Amino acid sequence: MNFLLNKLRVIKAVALVTYKEWSAYRTHAMVSIFVGPVYFIVQYFIWTAVYSGNTTLNGMELSQMLSYFGVSTLIGYLTMDFADWNLQMLVRTGRFLTFALRPIHHRFFALSQKIGHRVLGLFFEFLPCLFIFTFLFKINMRPAYSAWAIISIFLAFLMNLYLNYTIGMTAFWLVQANGVRRVYLLLQGIFSGALIPLVFFPKVLQRLLLFLPFQYVTYVPIMVYIGKYNLAGITMSIPEIVGMQAIAVLTIALFSELVYRMSMKRFTGVGA
Repeated sequence: MNFLLNKLRVIKAVALVTYKEWSAYRTHAMVSIFVGPVYFIVQYFIWTAVYSGNTTLNGMELSQMLSYFGVSTLIGYLTMDFADWNLQMLVRTGRFLTFALRPIHHRFFALSQKIGHRVLGLFFEFLPCLFIFTFLFKINMRPAYSAWAIISIFLAFLMNLYLNYTIGMTAFWLVQANGVRRVYLLLQGIFSGALIPLVFFPKVLQRLLLFLPFQYVTYVPIMVYIGKYNLAGITMSIPEIVGMQAIAVLTIALFSELVYRMSMKRFTGVGA
C-alpha cells in the first residue's frame, strides 16, 4: 500500500509541476482550438464529395464518418505524446545521466509528465473543441458506451507512451534518432487510422494491421467511442476489442521494459 501511495505522490508532484510549466505557454495549446476545427472542415468537404450519391461506404454512413474524424481529433488531444523527442534529446545531450541516477524509472517520470501535460490539453484543447464540434458543427459526440470509451482512451494513452518511448530509446544506439522518429510518426499516422479509417485499406493490409500496435492508438478507441468495431472482416464486441487492446498494451509495456534494460547497458553519458 505504501509503495502505491508513494507512486501516486510522485505522479501528482511531477504532473502538477508539468502542468504549471506548460501553463505558461497555454496559448501554444490553444492554437489547437483552431487547428482541430479547420482540419475537421477539410475532412467534411472531402467526405461529403466522396459520399455524393452514396448512402454508405465500407459500412459507414456520412454522419458516422464525420463523427469518426471529430472523435479522432478529440482523442488525439488526450493521447498526444512527446516522450520520444524528450528522451532522444536527453540521451544526445547527456542529461539522461541525472535521471539514470535517480531512484525512479525515467519512463514512470515521463508518464507523470504526460499526465500533467494532457490535463492541460483537456482544459485548453479537448473541451473547447468538443463544444465546437457539438454545438457549432452539430456532430453527435456522445460515446455509445461511456465507460468502455474512457477505458479504451486510457489504454490508447498508455500505448502511445510506450510506443513513443521505445522509439526514443533508439537514441541509445543512434544518438541522433530524429530519422527513426520521423519514419515511425509517418507509419503511425497512416496505419493508426488517424488519416483514414482502416476499413478503407485493402483486405490484405487490414489483416496485417491486426497484428501491429498502431490501430490501438487511434482506430480502436474511435470505434469503441462510436460503438462498433470491424477490421479485415472481423467484427468484435466492445468488451472483446478493449480486452485485446489491454493485452496489446501489456505486451508493448513488457517489450519497452526489455529494450530499456538493454539501453541501460549502452548508455555512456556522452555529452554530460
